[in-house]
Amino acid sequence: MSAPPSIREKPKNLGRTALICAGVVMGMTGLSFAAVPLYDMFCRATGFGGTPMVGTAAAGTILDRTMSVRFDANVAQGLGWTFTPESPEIALRVGETKTVFYKITNRTDRASTGIASYNVTPEKGAAFFVKIQCFCFTEHTLQPGESLEAPVVFYIDPEIAVNREFDGLKAITLSYTYFASKAGQPLAQSGGNALKDDARKGDAGTSNL
Repeated sequence: MSAPPSIREKPKNLGRTALICAGVVMGMTGLSFAAVPLYDMFCRATGFGGTPMVGTAAAGTILDRTMSVRFDANVAQGLGWTFTPESPEIALRVGETKTVFYKITNRTDRASTGIASYNVTPEKGAAFFVKIQCFCFTEHTLQPGESLEAPVVFYIDPEIAVNREFDGLKAITLSYTYFASKAGQPLAQSGGNALKDDARKGDAGTSNL
């Protein structure tokens, strides 16, 4: 006696279900790998999460409004570098392009590689802080005692004056943290302030740029 049609078709249905499940799993895996770069692109485009905007040219308008930009520099545990801005704070007109240099020095007796991440506070100010040039997310390898002077070129978008909500915003802080890195990826994401005091002690007898 032949098997009922429903029994004969069951293996086909199971195979189709397995293929669908496999496709869903592969799709979710692909999305998980894409999530980080997509999130990074979103943050750079919107200023979300304190990520500064990225620009390709200077602003077309310079306003009379003046704001302050503060610079914070940190080094994560294990890197052994010092990292300081040429000035802790500057004043600039909204729309005015400025360049500030950071001095980075390897204080250890071995070559080491680091990479910097950054954010802007308050977060709402990140949507108007536009970087034209930056050393962040670029690996640098320094030999023992070697120093590097790295610039950040930026302006505050004149669009900040359009929204009355930002009339009370007088200052923005740009904060960097250097991490030990390998193949373009930070090796640690903790202890960002751990070596800040050591960095200051190491530069006690050295003037900033």
